[in-house]
Amino acid sequence: MTVARPTRTRKDQAKDPARDPAPPKSSKKTKRAKRAKASASAGPPPGRGAAGHRTDLLESMLRIRRFEERCVELYSAAKIRGFVHLYIGEEAVAVGINEALTPEDAVVSTYREHGHALARGITAEAVMAEMYGRTTGSSGGRGGSMHLFDASRRFYGGNAIVAGGLPLAAGLALADHMRGQPNVTCCFFGDGAFAEGEFHETANLAALWKLPLLLVCENNLYAMGTALERHEAQTDLAMRAASYGMVAWAVDGMDVEAVEHAARRAVEGIRTGTGPHFLELRTYRFRAHSMYDPDRYRQKAEVERWKERDPISLLTDRMRENGELGDRDLARIEQRVTDEIDHAVGAAEQAPEEPVEHLLHHVTSSSTEEVW
Repeated sequence: MTVARPTRTRKDQAKDPARDPAPPKSSKKTKRAKRAKASASAGPPPGRGAAGHRTDLLESMLRIRRFEERCVELYSAAKIRGFVHLYIGEEAVAVGINEALTPEDAVVSTYREHGHALARGITAEAVMAEMYGRTTGSSGGRGGSMHLFDASRRFYGGNAIVAGGLPLAAGLALADHMRGQPNVTCCFFGDGAFAEGEFHETANLAALWKLPLLLVCENNLYAMGTALERHEAQTDLAMRAASYGMVAWAVDGMDVEAVEHAARRAVEGIRTGTGPHFLELRTYRFRAHSMYDPDRYRQKAEVERWKERDPISLLTDRMRENGELGDRDLARIEQRVTDEIDHAVGAAEQAPEEPVEHLLHHVTSSSTEEVW
C-alpha cells in the first residue's frame, strides 16, 4: 500500500521545511474535533478485524464491477438507453473514499457515478431501476444513468456538466459550516474538470472560507478522449491545487487501502477546521469514456498495462498472500454479488414506468416539499 506525501503550501514550508505536515489538530474540543477523532483511524471500523475489513472492501468493489458489467449487457440488449459511463477500473476510489465518510456527510458526484452511489449505500435495486427509468429508481426514473440522487443518504447526485457539481458541493459545505454542523462534503470530479472555471472558483472560496470540503479528483488521464498532457501544461494536479493554500497530495487510486488511508487522513484534517483538502486519485478506466465512445485515442497496450494493476486483483492477491482469502471465500462473495444484481435486474424489469399524467410533477416546488 502506497500513499504519496502531501504537497506543502508555502506556510507549511516556512513552519518546517524539513518535512511534510500532518493535518493539524484543533485545540478546541468541539463537535467537529470529536467527529474527527472518531473517524481518524486508518484501520478497520470497530468490530471488524483487518481481514474482515478487507473482505468488505473486496465485496464492495466486486459489487460495482459486476453491476457495471451487467449494465454493458443490458445496454447492448437495448434494455437501458441514453448515455452510460462505466466505472470499471476505478472502483478503489469510490469504495476507499466512502469508507472515511459518515452518514451525515454529503457526497456530490459526476456523470460516472454508479460506483459512487453503490459505495454510498444506495441499493443496487434502486440504481438499476433508475437505469431502466422506472418509478422505483433512486430518482423516480427521471434521472437515468447520469442523475442518481438520494437525499436520505446525502447523496446529491451525479451531474452531466463537467465540473458542475463543484459549486454545489461548496454550497453544501458552506451550509453545514454556517449551521455549525461537523459534517464534510465530498465532491468527486475528473481531471477534465480541473480546467474549468468552476474548479478554480470553488477551490479559492473553499480555501478562503475554510469550508469542510473534500475535493476528490479522479485523474484517469483522459478528459473524454483528450489525454491529460494534451490539455494541461502542468500535470501535477495536487501541486496546482496546493497553490490555493489547501493541503493536497496524490494517491495510488488503484489501491483501495491506500485510498482509504488517505481519505481518513484528509477527513480528519477537515473536521478539525483546517479547511478543504484535495486528493488526486491516480486511476484508470478500463472501458471507453461512454458506451458510445469508439475509444480510438489510446493504445490497447496502455489499457492492458493498467489492467495489470486492477484494483480488485491487487486486493485479492494481497489477501491471498496473507491467508485471508481462499477460492471458496471468493466464490461465496461472487455468488452474493451475483444474486444481488440478478434481483435488482428482475425488480427493475417488473417495476412500473411513470404514468404520463405525472409529466408536470416536480417541475416546480411547493411549500410542503422537503428540499433539504
